[in-house]
Amino acid sequence: MMRFSSHAALVACALVLTGCSGSKDAAATKDTPASLTVTVVRPQQLSWPRLLGANGNLQPWQEVVISAETGPYRIASLNADVGGRVRKGQVLATLARETLLADRARLQAAVAEAQANLDKADSDVARARQIGDSGALSAQQIQGYRVTQQTSQASLAAARAQVRAADVQLGQANVRAADDGVVSSRTALLGKVVNAGDELFRLVRQGIIEWQAELDARQIGAVRAGQSAQVTLPDGQKVTGIVRLVSPTLTSTTSRGIVYVRLAANSPARAGMYGSGVIDVGSGPVLTVPDGAVVLRNGKSSVYLLGKNNKVKETAVTTGQRRDGRTEVSGIATDAQVVASGGAFLSDGVSVRVVSAAK
Repeated sequence: MMRFSSHAALVACALVLTGCSGSKDAAATKDTPASLTVTVVRPQQLSWPRLLGANGNLQPWQEVVISAETGPYRIASLNADVGGRVRKGQVLATLARETLLADRARLQAAVAEAQANLDKADSDVARARQIGDSGALSAQQIQGYRVTQQTSQASLAAARAQVRAADVQLGQANVRAADDGVVSSRTALLGKVVNAGDELFRLVRQGIIEWQAELDARQIGAVRAGQSAQVTLPDGQKVTGIVRLVSPTLTSTTSRGIVYVRLAANSPARAGMYGSGVIDVGSGPVLTVPDGAVVLRNGKSSVYLLGKNNKVKETAVTTGQRRDGRTEVSGIATDAQVVASGGAFLSDGVSVRVVSAAK
């Protein structure tokens, strides 16, 4: 009996100790502190300039094609080259004039002949008028003189018109710039025989370059003609410009439209470059959070919001501008409680300790 009682007492003690240990473990688990101490803030709504980022090609505002207006004639001289600035009316090239001068001399001789024929017809008509009453000339003969006079007048007018046409051709032998600009290409070669319509030069009209910025359907609706823009060139230089035109249509493949930004004259921009820049579409309200609140993972931006029982929830956001230590975001409520920093060490559903809260 004594041995059995001692054994029972030992068992009872073991059970009591086990129960005590379990209670302590449960209490310890219940009182385990949160994994991270954080500060939460509410998003702040500010009025910021709205800048739309875009990329696009740099192209001439307009191109001027200079072609030969007459031909076939040989290029006798060249007075302009690629990259040169030219003025409206400036002679860029001349065509050989020998043939044109010979044609003009021949036509002037035809004018002299027509004038002589007209003088004779005028004399015949005057003489017929003097002797008409005497009956020496029939009415048919008198009418014939008058018809010859009219024919001679028409022949003289036609000959004079041909001389004027020859003068025009002589003027066209001087190939002139149609407007101010910069020579962007030259296909004219000294001694080459060109025909009417052959392209000889191409100009960037008035030397103006445009930035053709590509924007999506959401962005392009905020752009208006007259808004300012700034373009960064490949070498880092920045050029200012003004929106000239917003494309009324979008491409069917990419759903993007073109905004034509006219850059400042004499800028270092060159046609064929590719630039990135921003368009200032005015100021407006934006929802912002501290830069440290935005977490970038797998190419996506998110923030952590404080929920019930001090547990955080990862929420995807769309980011915009960054300035003054804050980032524009969308996708969260204005009264949300956002973890201000340290989000890189958190994960969805983790309990945190909040040390302070601010608007």
